[in-house]
Amino acid sequence: MSDGIGGALRTISLKMFTDAFTVKGRLETRHRRISDALNEAQAGFLVLSDVQFDEYRTASAVMRAEFAQVNLGSVLFVVSDEVVGPEPALATPKVSEEALISIPPFTIRGRIHLLAERPLREGLSELHGEFIPVTNAVYWSDSLGEARTSVAIAAVNHARCQILAPHHEVDPWAGMPTGPSDGPSSDGPPSEPSGW
Repeated sequence: MSDGIGGALRTISLKMFTDAFTVKGRLETRHRRISDALNEAQAGFLVLSDVQFDEYRTASAVMRAEFAQVNLGSVLFVVSDEVVGPEPALATPKVSEEALISIPPFTIRGRIHLLAERPLREGLSELHGEFIPVTNAVYWSDSLGEARTSVAIAAVNHARCQILAPHHEVDPWAGMPTGPSDGPSSDGPPSEPSGW
């Protein structure tokens, strides 16, 4: 469902990650959310203004253009710090789930939003859209040397995701003794002082 289409034209700053480039620019849109602008781009591309693009793993200078057309089929994900919630009258009740998304060469962790009152399996099967919004996102790429970066929202190209899975951090040391304060070992009596 469209969210706020037909509203006032506004400009949002965003950063796109394609197969080969990082693209920064400004998008003019009447949509409230970047995922809606991406999902409803019927021509399969967006035109950005004030564009900078930088090729991965090269030392060449950043390229600039007044305008650029970006093919959305090549876009892995788009990030922005501008978050606008849905119109209350149009909002569908949803629950958020922590998720881990593999979209090589990147990994994204954040919150996906599934229809409420559904089993998790069913909620995932009903997760549709060419670009899926992920809030409170962190993205990184070990192979590209891209450090972990936090953003308010990422819109992920659903067709390019290899894995999209609900995810919970697990402490591998949980429940393990942390040191002498945990008391004597159950393996036997404490050893005698060595004199050292």
